[in-house]
Amino acid sequence: MKVMVVSPHPDDETLGAGGTILRMMAEGHKVYWLNVTAILNEAQFSKGIIEKRRKQLEEIEDFYHFSGVYHLNMPTTELESVDSGEAIGKIGAIFREVKPELLILPDYNDAHSDHKRVFDWCYACSKVFRFPFIKQVMTMEIISETDFGSPSDLFKPNYYVDITDYMDGKIKAMEIYDTELGESPFPRSIENIKAMAMLNGARGGVKYAEAFRLIKCIV
Repeated sequence: MKVMVVSPHPDDETLGAGGTILRMMAEGHKVYWLNVTAILNEAQFSKGIIEKRRKQLEEIEDFYHFSGVYHLNMPTTELESVDSGEAIGKIGAIFREVKPELLILPDYNDAHSDHKRVFDWCYACSKVFRFPFIKQVMTMEIISETDFGSPSDLFKPNYYVDITDYMDGKIKAMEIYDTELGESPFPRSIENIKAMAMLNGARGGVKYAEAFRLIKCIV
C-alpha cells in the first residue's frame, strides 16, 4: 500500500504518526511525506534557525527513509495568505504522481490555522471522481494542537495503531527536532509524548498506540 503523510510543519508527521510510519515501513508499505511549510524568511527567522531546520530535515529524511519526500516550502504560520486554488493544484499534482491509497492528515479541528488549512486543501484532493486511488483518509492526533481544538468538535479517535515496538524509534525521530521539545509540563516533551501513547495504548489494549480519526474508508 502507498501511504501519504502530510504535515503542515516539520515534526507534525512524527508527533502524530511517527510510530505508525515506522510500523508501516517495517510491514512493507511505501510511505511518502508531504511537508507543506518552511522557515525561509530571514526577516522573521535568523540564519542560524533556518540552517538548523535545514539540517533537521536532512536528518529526519535519513532516519525514516521515505519512499518519496515533497516540500511545498510555503510560509510557516502564514498559510491563510496562500491562495487555496494554487495550493490545491500543487497538492493534487503530487497526489496524482504518487497515487496514495491512504492519506494521513492533520485534524480539521486542530488549534493551529495552518493545520486547518492543510486539511481543507488535502481533503479537497480526495474526491473519488478525481482521485479514485485514495481509498482511506484519516487524521492524526498532534500533541499541543489536536488537544487544543475547539470543544465543539473534539478529536474522538476511532482508529488505533499499536506502536509498542516502534515507540523508541518515534522518540529518536522526535529528538531530531530538539528545537521543538521542552520540559514537562510543556506538551511537546518526551515525557508527555510517551504519556499520550500510553493512554492511547490503554484505550486500544496495548502498551503504546497512536490514535487517528478515520474519515473515509472505501473497501
